[in-house]
Amino acid sequence: MDKMLLEIENLVVKYGGLPVLQGVCLAVKTGETVCVLGSNGAGKSTLLRAVMGSQRATAGKIIFEEEEIQGSRTEYIVRKGIVYVPEGKMLFGPLPVEENLLLGAYILRDEKAVARNLEFVYGLFPRLLERRNQPASTLSGGEQQMVAIGRGLMSNPRLLMLDEPSLGLAPLLVDEVLSTVHSLKRQGMTILLVEQSVREALDLADRGYVLQTGRITGQGTGSELLQSDIFRSAFLGI
Repeated sequence: MDKMLLEIENLVVKYGGLPVLQGVCLAVKTGETVCVLGSNGAGKSTLLRAVMGSQRATAGKIIFEEEEIQGSRTEYIVRKGIVYVPEGKMLFGPLPVEENLLLGAYILRDEKAVARNLEFVYGLFPRLLERRNQPASTLSGGEQQMVAIGRGLMSNPRLLMLDEPSLGLAPLLVDEVLSTVHSLKRQGMTILLVEQSVREALDLADRGYVLQTGRITGQGTGSELLQSDIFRSAFLGI
């Protein structure tokens, strides 16, 4: 777990001339799970969208496998191996579960690889196999989140970026979704996670970054962040 997969250097992103990210530096090694914590409006989703190329970087570098990708088209970035599972799931409600999953494999030309990936997703989420012919709109919130993550996994990502996967879910389903992320981590998946369930995210992640008003204000292992003054004041009100 020592090769650097993603490096973000002095990233600046502006909306309408106003800075949203201000000199953000962040790194993810191969096989690591790294979480980004921060309050609403801190710039967490903007950070992930900038990596995907759907939000233009004003300054700074985004380096993936030693190649600068800032300014690249989103499709190129997906083909490089980065997948973004956005907050809000973004499913095609009328389409069956399986068709939603297969949409995630659009960059693959090998039908056997697609079939293997589908089998992997159904192994991870057996409930989706039971519901594979149901319209995605008829699923529960937790099941829809499973489809969104499964769709992301269909293209064999080298880096999986998850944006608030537990947002809006009942506590039991939060545990289920984060348990799935644990499982992916154990299987060696490299994950960049934005998550509102702070303690659970720090328990899951190898390292974390605290993002406040567009700046990284703290970083470290989960235990280091939980004990840090910055974290305690930002999240625990102490």
